[in-house]
Amino acid sequence: MKRIHILLGVQSFLAVFVSFNRLTDWFTDYVLPNQFLRWVDLNNILVSLISLVAGYLLKKTIEYNSPAREGRAHTLWNLVFFVGVYLSALSYGFHEMTNYLHIRFCEPDPGSDLCRIIIFNDDEFSHWLFFAGFTMVNGAILFLQDVFPHPKPVSGSDIGFLLVNSLFLGAGVFANLGFEEIGFDLFVVGLLALVSAYLLWKRGRQPMFVYYTTAYWLGLAGSLLAQAIR
Repeated sequence: MKRIHILLGVQSFLAVFVSFNRLTDWFTDYVLPNQFLRWVDLNNILVSLISLVAGYLLKKTIEYNSPAREGRAHTLWNLVFFVGVYLSALSYGFHEMTNYLHIRFCEPDPGSDLCRIIIFNDDEFSHWLFFAGFTMVNGAILFLQDVFPHPKPVSGSDIGFLLVNSLFLGAGVFANLGFEEIGFDLFVVGLLALVSAYLLWKRGRQPMFVYYTTAYWLGLAGSLLAQAIR
């Protein structure tokens, strides 16, 4: 559980950082004199790398903590996880560059053929890739916890640490979804909230079920409330 708390703590820090990175103007300077990217774009790429590494280590911790044996379900969810990692990385490759070009060159005149391509990759295609990757990575972790249950009852103090970490992820969801037009992202979070709650009901207080259920339902509820009063 100590390693799980540490890895979830890394994700909590990243959830807070990415909100500041995205919603403030602190990182809008250019990385190099040739102005190839802003710090906000490079930061997002690095955050995604750290987050996926932490997710992989979390996956391995879940697998090694349990006495359950490997089988077809384990292989299936490993494949889902790694395809999700690939799609997530691909989405950041498309999004960060085209978002930078969109903001810098296409907002004054978005009607050119070049800008229409840039805007589509920024606002549509890269988002589809991200939602697919996000759902697959987090869904795989949830179902791997189902395949490899924690070997001992989770203590009250461990539940407390899981809830604290889930608050940061829930706040990150709220900060990024609560103040924009409702898009497919809200439905993705809703799907993962339902899956995590179902697994929590079915299998009991497994660490990932507690963490994801609390985080996604708090983030979803806060986002829907913020959207309702806009």
